[in-house]
Amino acid sequence: MHIPDGFLSTPVWAGLATVSVPSIGMLARRAQAGLQDARLPLMGVMGAFVFAAQMINFPVGIGTSGHLVGGALLAATLGPAPAAIVMTAILIIQALVFQDGGLLALGANVFNMAIAGVLAGYWPYRLLARTRARNFGIALGGFLSVFVSAILCLGELFLSGVRIPNHALGIGLIVFCITGLLEGAITLAVLGSLEKMNPRWLRAPETEGRPALILLGLFALVLVSAGFLAASALPDGLERVAGLAGLAGKESAAAAEPWLHQAALGLGGLTATFLACYLLGRWIVRWRNA
Repeated sequence: MHIPDGFLSTPVWAGLATVSVPSIGMLARRAQAGLQDARLPLMGVMGAFVFAAQMINFPVGIGTSGHLVGGALLAATLGPAPAAIVMTAILIIQALVFQDGGLLALGANVFNMAIAGVLAGYWPYRLLARTRARNFGIALGGFLSVFVSAILCLGELFLSGVRIPNHALGIGLIVFCITGLLEGAITLAVLGSLEKMNPRWLRAPETEGRPALILLGLFALVLVSAGFLAASALPDGLERVAGLAGLAGKESAAAAEPWLHQAALGLGGLTATFLACYLLGRWIVRWRNA
């Protein structure tokens, strides 16, 4: 799902960067309204958990793998504006630490996953949160957050002049649908597990959700320390489509490193993500109070 450099034409990546920068600025301003000091640890822990989960690919069939994107999960726990800020921080750190997603393509990845993906994941949950279909809304949000981001990726490749064969497009759509369904199931399972620990944790994580935050933090540490051992080495959906379309395959610089080096990079990225999300939240709160 992370577009590397060299896939998009200059007008496309530059145009998306031009849209993404002010959009994230507007979302940061919007996040001022409801963000409190007591919720800043939640931003940090959720960011660290999603960062760790995105590093672990699992097979989805047709010789392809996928991973949790986390847009719907962040939106349900933080709200759409803080979720977009956290996802942006994750994407920046992934691009810098793991070369997962290009620096020139960062604006496109932010637009696809941190803006469109988060909003697509939030609204089904928001609309159905107080109904009997709440769980369906959570799962649907997870599916849409992935599928919308994937369709945008394909559209951006098309606008960049990449000709995707019909069979490659079909494989890509099937893979993205499967990945979206798994995203919805994982999002629902994670939220359900956390709420079973304490039903009030989403509404009052600062006072009622500390066990859930500790659990998420520990799980994130396990993922970045040992998750590589179980992760799939198969290409993800975008890599598979790109390969069938004749684009050079991409591989993160960390992917070929020994396990201990991967774990060290993962722990460094995890720490950087937690600090970045926490400090961004603190800056937003101080900006509001200034």
